[in-house]
Parts: sequence; C-alpha cells; structure tokens
Amino acid sequence: MANPPRRPRHDPMAAAEAVFKPKKPAPPPVEAVSAPPGARELVSLRIDSAVLEHFQEDGPGWQDRINDALRNVVAGMKAK
Repeated sequence: MANPPRRPRHDPMAAAEAVFKPKKPAPPPVEAVSAPPGARELVSLRIDSAVLEHFQEDGPGWQDRINDALRNVVAGMKAK
C-alpha cells in the first residue's frame, strides 16, 4: 500500500501566477429605477380604526378614497 505524501505537492510558479492573475472586472453598479409618474407603491400604514371604518363604510375602493383624500391634503398644502 502506497503512503500518500505528507504535504500536498503544488507548483510554486502556478501559485505565484494565480496571485498576480488579473481579476474579473466587477459588474457595473445597479442604478435605482425611478417609478413612472402616477405609479402606486405598496406600503404599510397604521391608521386609527375609526378612520379606517369611515373609508370602508362605502365598500370596495376604500384604499382609493384614502389616496384621494391624502392627495387633496397635499395639493392644498402646495397651494399655500
């Protein structure tokens, strides 16, 4: 039975060449993509239960109604 070598054999020239071998270029940085105008974004929002009940009273579309109300407030603030 053959005994394996105590130290793994390696080529010092190959090891030196590996150290100085050019690295792969880094991928270009990814730029943030801006959302198109008027796009909606999914968010989590904490509001009072009474406010939520008020907007949900008229049934489906309550999220649109909240968005419209907030848009009107923002437009009123810009008008000042």
